[in-house]
Amino acid sequence: MLDATEQRIIACCNALMDDTVALTSDLVRGYSVIGQEKGALDTMERHLERLGLPVTRVPLDAPGFEEHPHRAPAEWPSTGRYNVISDLNPGAPGPHLVFNGHLDVVPAEPTDMWTRPPWEPWQKDGWLYGRGAGDMKAGIAAMVMAVEAVRQAGVEINFPLTLQTVIEEECTGNGALACLHQGFSGDFVLIPEPFGAQIYAGQVGVLWFRMRLDGVPAHVLDPSAGRNAIEALQDYLPALKILEAEMNSLARPELYADHPHPFNLSIGRVDAGNWASSVPAHAILEGRVGFPPGMSPEEAMQRVRDTLQACHAELDDATPAPQVSFHGFRSEGHVVDLDTPGIRLLSECHEALIGAPPGHYISTCTTDLRAFHVSGNINGTCYGPVAQRIHGVDECVEIDSIRHVLTTYALFIHRWAKMAEQQESNQ
Repeated sequence: MLDATEQRIIACCNALMDDTVALTSDLVRGYSVIGQEKGALDTMERHLERLGLPVTRVPLDAPGFEEHPHRAPAEWPSTGRYNVISDLNPGAPGPHLVFNGHLDVVPAEPTDMWTRPPWEPWQKDGWLYGRGAGDMKAGIAAMVMAVEAVRQAGVEINFPLTLQTVIEEECTGNGALACLHQGFSGDFVLIPEPFGAQIYAGQVGVLWFRMRLDGVPAHVLDPSAGRNAIEALQDYLPALKILEAEMNSLARPELYADHPHPFNLSIGRVDAGNWASSVPAHAILEGRVGFPPGMSPEEAMQRVRDTLQACHAELDDATPAPQVSFHGFRSEGHVVDLDTPGIRLLSECHEALIGAPPGHYISTCTTDLRAFHVSGNINGTCYGPVAQRIHGVDECVEIDSIRHVLTTYALFIHRWAKMAEQQESNQ
């Protein structure tokens, strides 16, 4: 049942939908790939300030962060790069609620495959299109406007609440980790990843790796005088597929017991050669491999090394061994504790609006929940809009699902405040 205050909050959410879609569209216009996030960050700051919310920049080059044990190594600079957060009521009594969303997106190229340029949002048949519309700028708009809806309904937010909009979720997770490193923690986190209105119950470990093979360059007048590194690269692909199969054959948490193939391999990038009429002297492969919750990134890294070294020994072709390195994700998997007050409250809010309890979802990818779980020992989950073709061409988000997330989050904030008040009165 929804009381009069909650019905008023829902009415405010509906009234704010145009603003929520407009914020999503403004964020999409900032094509925020690695190193180019400033446009989206500036948009975020402007909207927070317009709503009268405090704004803080959280740098990724803070003292001591370079040595953080869970920080992923990156090959791009962190100097001058930052997250944008809004920290409400710091130091106030009551359990601290965190909303976290990532502003960075994956590249949209080749852009000529898109119906329209990916940084120009457009709507069709109830869907909003553009790179990052689903993953996850619509969710960020929903979590920000949920705060505004509660305030417009005349409900006081007097407990600690932090809105975090971060970068590097798509490559390292260092953005969310930087917030935790600088003390922007909490008791429960909600992340509006575009997996729909269901409770996120677990995620796999993810590791990025790179393999470089050196060949012997030569003129094509006599290719036999050289060794083609591109052709040699292909000899290693079956071994990596075997590694993927081995990951999926290992013991796994019960939550993943019935999943047919949770730990996936992606050969995501190849860079090779330098001239069409030369036998290529080098080939570089970059990939991603998933691994089970409970396995450490260090063990996953060693399995990649062992796989490639064993393949090289088996080929026995008198060539240099592949050079293996790791950058970006080295993220542990984990299972979410579903028996916590925050998740029970979220389920209650969902059921109050839908009339049925939410389903559960187990993921074959990673999210910024990893930072909160591993580094902060903070429970949380993902609950967000419905999106299609994330990381693909013509990515889009269902507009009505944005409305549902906005409404659920606003109801959650209100009921979290009531829970905080009850805890205070019981002390």
